[in-house]
Amino acid sequence: MILSQFIYTSRPFGFSGPMLDDILTSARWLNTRDGITGALICRADMYMQLLEGPRTVVNNTFARILADDRHVEVTLLYVGDTLERMFPDWSMRDDPPQSWMWNRAEVREGAMQEASSAAAFSVFRRLSCLPPERRAI
Repeated sequence: MILSQFIYTSRPFGFSGPMLDDILTSARWLNTRDGITGALICRADMYMQLLEGPRTVVNNTFARILADDRHVEVTLLYVGDTLERMFPDWSMRDDPPQSWMWNRAEVREGAMQEASSAAAFSVFRRLSCLPPERRAI
């Protein structure tokens, strides 16, 4: 079965630990229900997320994200098809950004919106190779 993968970036509006917990709890429940897997890289100034699953369901999930006022400056970086999930065991893996991610100044200057689809895909490929308990390279 051919699956779709979407990668987007956004800036959080009103970021807090409880808000992130709420996003993850809701995403994990909905994604499990809808057959979506993926990963969310997050910190107080940025989100970068990979969603993968059936195209219609991924489109609907992305539409919900676009309508969610906790996300601003949403930029779609990558849309592609795959036969194999990158995060098959994760309804939504969460991970703080690794040392090779953009710093806060780069995010403010637009690095997320200017990232190439290949660069964004590479970030998640690297994350998919790390065990969940390993948080730094």
